[in-house]
Amino acid sequence: MRRTLKQRAGRRQLIALETELLTELRALRHRLPHLAGGLVASVDGLLVAHDTHGTEPSGLAAMSAASLSLAHRLADSTGQGEFRESLVRGENGYVATYAAGGSCVLTLLAHPEANIGRLHLEARRSAQRIAALVNDPVPPVETRES
Repeated sequence: MRRTLKQRAGRRQLIALETELLTELRALRHRLPHLAGGLVASVDGLLVAHDTHGTEPSGLAAMSAASLSLAHRLADSTGQGEFRESLVRGENGYVATYAAGGSCVLTLLAHPEANIGRLHLEARRSAQRIAALVNDPVPPVETRES
């Protein structure tokens, strides 16, 4: 995905995109007090942006992409339609994965006290905003001629 983005955008635009994604992740964390962190990864497992603490984000990005691929196949083979989201509940909290357009995945880590209904509501909205940020056409960089 980063390769695709690099072909479409210059370095400044990539930095601006990463900044906007990070802003979205931090706003999501602000709206959900029991959110432990989150990241945006490409469908091929590359880390795009993260707001995680205590978790290695590159490895989580790769696992998120693998989970996304498996969830796509599971939803398709059972006739459930296109994948939207998945939730894993562990002893110490939750890992939620949301499709963010066709090229990204949003993964969130939540504490066990998290309100899952609220998590889904806020995360679905964020996934839509992330998809819009990533899929919007990138305007050309203005250059000054000397």
